[in-house]
Amino acid sequence: MSDDLTGLLRAMLTIRRFEDEVLDLFTRNLVRGSTHLCQGQEAVPVGVCAALRPGDTMTCTYRGHGAVLAMGAPVDRCFGELLGRAGGLCGGKGGSMHFADVSVGALGSNAIVGGHLPITVGAALAARHLGTGAVSVAFLGDGATNIGAFHESLNLAAVWKLPAVFVIENNHYGEYSPLEATTPITRLADRAAGYGMPGEYVDGNDVLAVRAVARDAVRHARAGDGPTLVEADTYRQQGHSRSDPGAYRPEGELEHWLARDPIDRLTDAMLTGGRCDAATIETIRAEVTDAVGEALARAMSWPPPDPSARFDNVYTGQEGR
Repeated sequence: MSDDLTGLLRAMLTIRRFEDEVLDLFTRNLVRGSTHLCQGQEAVPVGVCAALRPGDTMTCTYRGHGAVLAMGAPVDRCFGELLGRAGGLCGGKGGSMHFADVSVGALGSNAIVGGHLPITVGAALAARHLGTGAVSVAFLGDGATNIGAFHESLNLAAVWKLPAVFVIENNHYGEYSPLEATTPITRLADRAAGYGMPGEYVDGNDVLAVRAVARDAVRHARAGDGPTLVEADTYRQQGHSRSDPGAYRPEGELEHWLARDPIDRLTDAMLTGGRCDAATIETIRAEVTDAVGEALARAMSWPPPDPSARFDNVYTGQEGR
């Protein structure tokens, strides 16, 4: 992940454009199953993944397109997976909720709430055992903090001081339920105290603030000092899934968060700080739009997987068939 501001901007714009295209593909009935989009949350995966280095690993939720892209997965292969094409990340067999690209450390998104947290602990344990110096990151939603696997994973990671970072993408809703309806506290980072680990709260729509907190947490983990729980306060601009119009949101809530859009905030900071001019930003936007469009066109041209591929990665040998 590029360390400069234009690199962060490109990464967030790529995720936003990708998700916008996915929404269009879904409305055209070109995506099987549902999709869970992350427009508005881009600063969290981009900021965190900017703190990682090659060899580090990441797991994420079913709202994980952005996290996998932030790790460096090819855009065309991500589209290919959504479209059920043979060139997709998982050969077109996993779909929207099962993005994975081990080559860039993206160990996979998971359709089960909290189901990926033990995988993060396992990856961190493997890094400790093998002495690789790698750090394992998990992105999770606010709803997952009420799941048993959350307690078990954080407890074990803390007891063994594993090199892990748990990042709560607190978008204020567990599916359709507001946080206050399911959780007795408002600051989820406070739960870190129960595990004897640092708990950090950060504005999840400020990519520079997210990156700064993530750098400290990753440094802490890599030094052998154990895990950190990070709460990133953010918001999803779309409904939970494509069947959700978001009618349960209080009046004015969406508009409040749209005014705090993470991409707009970064571009404003770049312009105000004299780090970039408006023409350069528009050029970056155009380049990203073209690149994502070209990636989609490539993916659309790929064939579906061969029917025999349904047995791949299922059995260890031919005798299993």
